[in-house]
Amino acid sequence: MATLSLTQFLTLDGVVQAPGGPDEDRSGGFEHGGWSVPFGDEDFGRRVDEIFARPTAFLLGRRTYDIFAGYWPKQTDPADPVATKLNALPKYVASTTLTSADWEGTTVLRGDVVEEVAALKERTNGEIQMHGSASLARTLLDHDLIDTLHLHVFPVVLGTGRRLFTDGVRPTAFRLTDARTTGAGVALHTYELVGRPEYGSY
Repeated sequence: MATLSLTQFLTLDGVVQAPGGPDEDRSGGFEHGGWSVPFGDEDFGRRVDEIFARPTAFLLGRRTYDIFAGYWPKQTDPADPVATKLNALPKYVASTTLTSADWEGTTVLRGDVVEEVAALKERTNGEIQMHGSASLARTLLDHDLIDTLHLHVFPVVLGTGRRLFTDGVRPTAFRLTDARTTGAGVALHTYELVGRPEYGSY
């Protein structure tokens, strides 16, 4: 059975929208795209390479899939660890509206997403990785299907934009298993799923 990890870039106020470029995602009138780019130092590059050394498959939401599929198939440098894995490994995209998936190795999951992902984990070995895909991630977090969170917190506040954790998410406890900081000030945190939170008083 595979584990499912989520790698997410967040601002200090929890925004996950369009970290990679001004035109990556302008939905909702978002004007701050590309906020992660100034922090892409060597430390951060090593972290990305480390994560992409591990997957056996990828799971993406429709919006993230469209962004990735518009860029990564054109990156053919065999020395690029991100492009190599994304282009060679199986990719699954959860969508009820996607009619075709031209990116080689892509399978569209059209049924109930919780059932589809649970079955995918059962029949797959190794580590399935999610990147971005916040809407899909929220659904899977609510059903305890994400085992590991890699939250990369950037030292910037935007005040607007889509967030990973919104009102109404299921209360969930995680255990911090790794914490580092890049030279540019990005906090790299890894959390493992524990279950329901415990409560107390002082």
